[in-house]
Amino acid sequence: MALHVIVGKGSVGTTTAAELVARGHEVRVLSRSGGRSTDTVEHRRVEASDAEAVAAAARGAAALYNAVNPAYHRWATDWPPVAAALLTAAERTGAVLVTMSNLYGYGRPSGPMTPESPLAATDVKGRVRIRMWTDALAAHEAGRVRVTEARAADFVGPQVPAAHSHLGRQLSALRAGRRAWVIGDPDAPRSWAYLPDVAATLATLGTDDRAPGRAWHVPSAAPRSQRQAMGDLAAAMSSPAHPVPRLRVSGVPWPVLRVVGLAVPMMREVVAVRHQFDQEYVVDASATTAAFGLTATPWEDVVRATVGGMPATA
Repeated sequence: MALHVIVGKGSVGTTTAAELVARGHEVRVLSRSGGRSTDTVEHRRVEASDAEAVAAAARGAAALYNAVNPAYHRWATDWPPVAAALLTAAERTGAVLVTMSNLYGYGRPSGPMTPESPLAATDVKGRVRIRMWTDALAAHEAGRVRVTEARAADFVGPQVPAAHSHLGRQLSALRAGRRAWVIGDPDAPRSWAYLPDVAATLATLGTDDRAPGRAWHVPSAAPRSQRQAMGDLAAAMSSPAHPVPRLRVSGVPWPVLRVVGLAVPMMREVVAVRHQFDQEYVVDASATTAAFGLTATPWEDVVRATVGGMPATA
């Protein structure tokens, strides 16, 4: 049993903590607001951008996990100091740094994305993620620290707050028979990352000596468009006693989103990464499966769990 320190207590941090506990490890979670410690997880109040405080809290840890989640429209200002602090803390403690990342760095893909795909993003958020990884990798290659990174598609699962899930936020509309309004092309194939699969990948990267020095993709089920995924969810919610009305899914016109973005910073940032929603956006995680034996949870199980986690009044 080893000590594993997670920075961030959102859905990723919480689910990863549970996975590590299940594997028999000691877990400490650091966050700005702290939390109530239990017999299995210790919580401490620590500011993620404070390298000294993070290093002190991570002393003796085998792995340090970056599960921080800055506000979507504040990546350019909030991510750099946090990334630098965690990299410094990992260097000082000797813990392997495992960063939870995403697909933004690839920019507009021309096919399924692999960890070897070019980091060609030109938008602000994509460049932020590229800089975080290249700085960490440079420190690794200089022999100062060990780093690895998990990159995942959009999250799905009952562990993900509805406001942070492209699918989850539509569940109540589907159940009520209202039209589901989605971002981008409803019929573009997409990969979806089930949060327990994300946690399993992070925990594996933090405990396997083969992981450092490169990025790995979280295994995902076969691609499903937003329309297909919502049809699956609607079917799972339906029963003879409570049938779900006919599925209706439409994409919000981009001009409308641009106008909304004038007043809503988050929506302005969504428009800036339109390429993620108007074409195929698919992950290839075969390297992760080949190296560690990790596979995606079957899609039907993901759908069942997601619907089962809905509030009864949703």
